[in-house]
Amino acid sequence: MGRHSLPDGSAPERTGARSGARRRTLVIATGLALAVAAGSVVALRSGLLPFGGPCDGPSARLDVAASPDVVPALEAVARTARQDATRTDGRCLDVRVTARAANDLADAFGQRPVDPEFQVWIPDSSLWVDRVEAERGTPLTAAGSVASSPIVLGAVPATAASLGWPRKTYTWTKLIRRATAGDGPRLGVADPARSATGLLALARTGAADTTDTDNADEARTRTAATAKLLHQRTADGDGPALATLPRNDSGAEQDNPRRNQALLLSEQAAYAHNTAAHGGPGLRLFYPQDGPARLDYPYTLVDEAEMSPEQARAASRFMTLLGESDGRRTLRGHGFRTDNGAADPKVTDAAGGRAPQPYSASPADPPAGKELQALMGMWTVTVQNIRLTTVVDASPSMGGPVPGDGRSRMELAKNSLLQALATFTPEDEIGLWKFATLLDGAKDYVELSPTGRLGDRAPGGGTHRDALTAAFGSLAPVSRGATGLYDTTLAAYRRACATYTSGKLNALVIVTDGTDDDAVSLGLDALVDKLKGLSDPGKPVPVIALAIGPAADTAALNRMVAPTGGSAHRVGDPSQLHQALIKALMTAGGKKPR
Repeated sequence: MGRHSLPDGSAPERTGARSGARRRTLVIATGLALAVAAGSVVALRSGLLPFGGPCDGPSARLDVAASPDVVPALEAVARTARQDATRTDGRCLDVRVTARAANDLADAFGQRPVDPEFQVWIPDSSLWVDRVEAERGTPLTAAGSVASSPIVLGAVPATAASLGWPRKTYTWTKLIRRATAGDGPRLGVADPARSATGLLALARTGAADTTDTDNADEARTRTAATAKLLHQRTADGDGPALATLPRNDSGAEQDNPRRNQALLLSEQAAYAHNTAAHGGPGLRLFYPQDGPARLDYPYTLVDEAEMSPEQARAASRFMTLLGESDGRRTLRGHGFRTDNGAADPKVTDAAGGRAPQPYSASPADPPAGKELQALMGMWTVTVQNIRLTTVVDASPSMGGPVPGDGRSRMELAKNSLLQALATFTPEDEIGLWKFATLLDGAKDYVELSPTGRLGDRAPGGGTHRDALTAAFGSLAPVSRGATGLYDTTLAAYRRACATYTSGKLNALVIVTDGTDDDAVSLGLDALVDKLKGLSDPGKPVPVIALAIGPAADTAALNRMVAPTGGSAHRVGDPSQLHQALIKALMTAGGKKPR
């Protein structure tokens, strides 16, 4: 709980994909190649596809959204196509490229229905496409990779020299450990919640920690500790991260504690920095011996089934241009790797890579979706403050003894929840309700302690943490009554949504050992419908249900939490509630409502 103190041989190919994704890409790219080839033959025979001459007739418009870093290269290819009067269906190909942050567009595409204004999306990583697919959002079709760029550690010259550049080489674990040591450089990174670079760097750290130790808990602890250190110098995105580097070689800039001396970034970002007119001191790059993570820039069709035949052929034509020799040359001229991710000596040299740095090492395997989700949960819980309301069942059944222990479920549960409370920081906001039936007139619930910042002063003296600890200690089963689960959940969820706090992980935790048996309660179907209506993807409040005891209705709890993006967990031993809650919060940190 809280901090642990979270179309053809020349067409582009998808690099670094998982085997299943590779097979899918091969089929898609082959299909597009055949479609383009067949369409070209028909068009040429009918005189519809001239490849020269002025563009004085109607054009074939294609709207492309792309990550800002790749936009200049795409615009250059599109501009050349217009200048050369490149045609599709007898019309001049008119490609309009718009820079859009990948995380923002993934959020938009993750919701349905959506009326996309773009036919093609080129984010910096396939992880965004996979996320939209996992959320069952706008249909996307990844048709190949137009470029790639490894994620490395870049340092300003003096810092690079202190780390042994270029002759000193490191594994990823040793490189991150050295860079985050007490005497290490000021190391920055883009926010993993907003940046594929940041998230993939964190994933590479987690994978390396897992490889280095056979103990999964120790590996997670190491990764969480690294996350906490990185969070101290996290920027909102890749551009803002580059802006934290020294602006010149002056001592004032180099010694400024707000300026980073090193960054986790892509090779292409280092290239762009080093070749800019006023980019500040050039970066020197460290490439891990065991392979870097990699951005793969997937060429993605947006809602292909709704595209017109003209749009589909225009999309295929532009993809072909990017994969041809001139297109690949343009991409390399902007610092990207092409040709299946092979290192280009000119690009590497300009970006700051030198032998014997292993800049030609094969990339590490990309992380699976579940791994990324777990990492996002860990990142959220480790580095982000929490606003959490805990609602505890106080019906008579909670007084039943736990077999083999003798103490009641309530006693074990509240002791475990107090352990969890001890892990929160003063900035976290926690509250407590209890419920049964008719506890407050017609209401089935009572608020024992409002959801507030633990470090705030309480009205009666002491802190809110002190008052909340006393409230947990007062929990006891009522002598008679039933389990008003559904009415209580709806009331608590309404309150949590109404008091949502931005910048924190907001959640509602329900602890119960039974099923709703309130004769005058709204039914499960009605509750689910109301929760769907209240759930706001822009202000997510996942419901986490912790079911203890054999009578808990986990099937109903699963239905209840689903519209909120939450989760239900059966906990056999009430004394382990705190562990189940931490795991659930990590899961919630990496999910969104469905």
